[in-house]
Amino acid sequence: MAGKIEGAVVAISEAGNLVTDISADQLADVPRNESVTVSCDEHETIGIFSADHQEPPMTLLAVVGSNGQLELEIVGDSAKLMLGVRVGEKVVVKW
Repeated sequence: MAGKIEGAVVAISEAGNLVTDISADQLADVPRNESVTVSCDEHETIGIFSADHQEPPMTLLAVVGSNGQLELEIVGDSAKLMLGVRVGEKVVVKW
């Protein structure tokens, strides 16, 4: 059965990550594999990663941040600057 969670970017972290209003609790039953897509604006990434991931620089990732919220990050750079996404932009998690 397919699932979907909709939220929005509610803040920008000091590192430039896009912090959403989607909580770790909401993501508890979401698979952590390539069946999951996370999209924001025209950008999309596959999977949800832990904060201690080992993905290469300049990779767009969805991560559950230390604050317990889903964040979009670009490894080693600012997602805000690289993607041009602003607070209020819709975020959709599908699986």
